[in-house]
Amino acid sequence: MQDAFTFIISALLDLYVVVLLLRLVLGLQRVDFRNPLAQAILKATNPLVLPARRLIPATGRLDTATLVVLLLVQVLGTGLLASIACLGPVLPGQLMVLGLLRLVHLALRTCFLLTLVYVISSWVSPGGYNPASAMLAAIVEPLLAPFRRLIPTLGPLDLSPVFAMLAIEFFNRLIPSGFALAGLACVPF
Repeated sequence: MQDAFTFIISALLDLYVVVLLLRLVLGLQRVDFRNPLAQAILKATNPLVLPARRLIPATGRLDTATLVVLLLVQVLGTGLLASIACLGPVLPGQLMVLGLLRLVHLALRTCFLLTLVYVISSWVSPGGYNPASAMLAAIVEPLLAPFRRLIPTLGPLDLSPVFAMLAIEFFNRLIPSGFALAGLACVPF
């Protein structure tokens, strides 16, 4: 029962963190916020970001209020998950490390999946426009740009998404996860 409860909390936390990550990236990429999907992201994150924005000003293109809220939600959610899963108390330093590692893993998984969806959507509807593909292109194209400069296209075949996904997965596997992280959060008696 505890595993199912932990799964539900973890899934909801990860979903909200992904929405916050998307808000951060959309702001950095200067995406048109009149896009219906961008509007949905704004509405989902405004209850936490707008109060924080009154206290934390933006620095250049970076929406620091969204970044601070993202980090706080991740660390507090990780603390909640660790308190449910652990028998003992969780040290604050361990909680910060665990939260940041979970955030990096989630960001890399999100980049991988968005790139995969971008590639598949380019096969299904090449050259077509819809709000989802426009927003997806604004997020994924900056990830693919360095690979496109290094890897030549083979006629109509663009291999840059394959190499981008390989690089994302490589970095995701460099970061400790799973059982390696489980020992970080629980303090033995």
